[in-house]
Amino acid sequence: MSLSRRNFVIATSVAAAGSTLLSACSSGDAGGGSGSGSGGGAKTYSKVTIGTKEDSTGPAPEVPGAKKGGTIYGIAPDDFSHLDPGRIYYAYNSTAALLLHRCLTGYKIASDGSQKLVGDLATDTGTMSNGGKTWTFTLKEGLKWEDGSELTVEDVRHGIERLWAPYIIESASYVQIALTGKGGKWRDAYEGPYKGKHLSEIVTDKAKRTITFNLAEARPDFNWTMAMHSYAAVSPKLDTKEKYDKHPAACGPYKVKSHVTDKSMTLVRNKYWDPATDSIRNAYPDGFEFDFGIETLDGVDRLIASQGKDAYAVSIYKGVPAERIQKVLTDPEIKKRTFNGLLTGTYYYAINTKRVTDLKVRQALNHAWPLQQIRQIYGGPSSGDIATTILSPDILGREKFDVYGKLKKPQGDPAAAKKLLKEAGKEGMKIVYAFPQDPTYNKTKVVIENALKEAGFTPIIKPVDSTTYYDQVQKVDNSYDVMWFGWSPDWPTAYTMIQPLFDSANIGDGLYNVSQTNIPWIDSTIQKNMVITDQKKAGSAWAALDKRIMEEVAPIIPEMYQRRYYVYGNKVGGAMFDPNFSATLLYKTYVKA
Repeated sequence: MSLSRRNFVIATSVAAAGSTLLSACSSGDAGGGSGSGSGGGAKTYSKVTIGTKEDSTGPAPEVPGAKKGGTIYGIAPDDFSHLDPGRIYYAYNSTAALLLHRCLTGYKIASDGSQKLVGDLATDTGTMSNGGKTWTFTLKEGLKWEDGSELTVEDVRHGIERLWAPYIIESASYVQIALTGKGGKWRDAYEGPYKGKHLSEIVTDKAKRTITFNLAEARPDFNWTMAMHSYAAVSPKLDTKEKYDKHPAACGPYKVKSHVTDKSMTLVRNKYWDPATDSIRNAYPDGFEFDFGIETLDGVDRLIASQGKDAYAVSIYKGVPAERIQKVLTDPEIKKRTFNGLLTGTYYYAINTKRVTDLKVRQALNHAWPLQQIRQIYGGPSSGDIATTILSPDILGREKFDVYGKLKKPQGDPAAAKKLLKEAGKEGMKIVYAFPQDPTYNKTKVVIENALKEAGFTPIIKPVDSTTYYDQVQKVDNSYDVMWFGWSPDWPTAYTMIQPLFDSANIGDGLYNVSQTNIPWIDSTIQKNMVITDQKKAGSAWAALDKRIMEEVAPIIPEMYQRRYYVYGNKVGGAMFDPNFSATLLYKTYVKA
């Protein structure tokens, strides 16, 4: 099966309690975590389950104590880069998409952070047949656009077909590949809908409100894919093509009133949104006003002070920086106005298996790595949990294991590393370590260098300019042995983590198998696991592969399941962590009396 080399996007936010954001992508990644050692008695988030038709029926459960009215203010350093759902493949943009757009499926989030995949526009999570090659969804009744026109299955189809338009280059491509079976050449199969032609693989019945996808490749988790905002509905009549990105038509609870790029955006109620059709979203405020260009530290200081409009404000996606984390956690009054959660995905160090060819050396690196010292620089236990697996805690079927004893000796085990190096005849081996140049990583490089020396390696430290870092480490012929990296799944199944990172098809310039792992049994197991229709069995199979890769290949050094803390104004209610996009879950907020 040929898979696109463009359809996976790395999600890497710098640690240190959210001090700097280098890059953060991948919409549709879901979850939370249940890792150990979290600070401050913080809640973690449970794995996602598949909901029933009843679970998919609106309205959404009420938030205790909530009331309608008022305005919630959001502050952030950056504007949303895209509002056109077809161009949303970045978690931050999805925080706005949740208010404006709707997909066939979505995530219903309880007050404790637990989640269910449910029907959003659809009555349920779809019906699979033909071994995972055919999926049928039925739309709910009463769905409308912001102008009062009916939302139909043709709108869902159009939202997908327009992804072939040449001006849309940012979307996910899972569905396009599954429909065409052409891998990275999926664009060759169709010219898009603007000349009046439809994809024959998508069959709609407006009278029955059904849409059927006849896939070229089996996708047992296709219903998860359809929760990605790239695949939200778009009305052909309201589609303004390139202009749609600035002012899209809404079918969610809010619509865009005004948007001044890089400065501000105002959302007001969409009067045609019917809560009876929506089991996911609450919509308590009359509107949202977003202020952009507010640096993280300044924004957090404003939220701590909670004066004027800031009393009704939240940080959209920037957590409390390292400079303020102790103030926030030690002041009881401020701490009452916080929430936190584990970020989706796993942060790790990729070992270049093309250069570091001896398994024992890669195992020695795992033993040597000073995870405790690194986490201390990031902010201690409050910054997250030490990672020991490829799969993050939110992934379905993920099983906790600790092959290299990192939870017992998180500071590193130089004796175990030296023993393996001696057995391999590689004592004193040079290791070139690359990392993005940043004040935080300039500190972690020191403890990494010292740990490598103590373990019997000869470290060579290579800081790389942060703006070109990924371009450099994602080159096949790079000169690095170990590289800081990270990955977040597009939905909470292991396929979206293991395939992009360890399938040999993803070795290449600009691709994500940075460790250049090229193992036939890994490739064949990925192909086998991805078509298992029973999700429980699939989860067990992926967990087994996770452990086998770490034991028999050791292509990475897991680092952290990062945690992010947020603070909000004292007149904001209902603020909680969005376990899908690691941001404030805006549609549950309300204005306190």
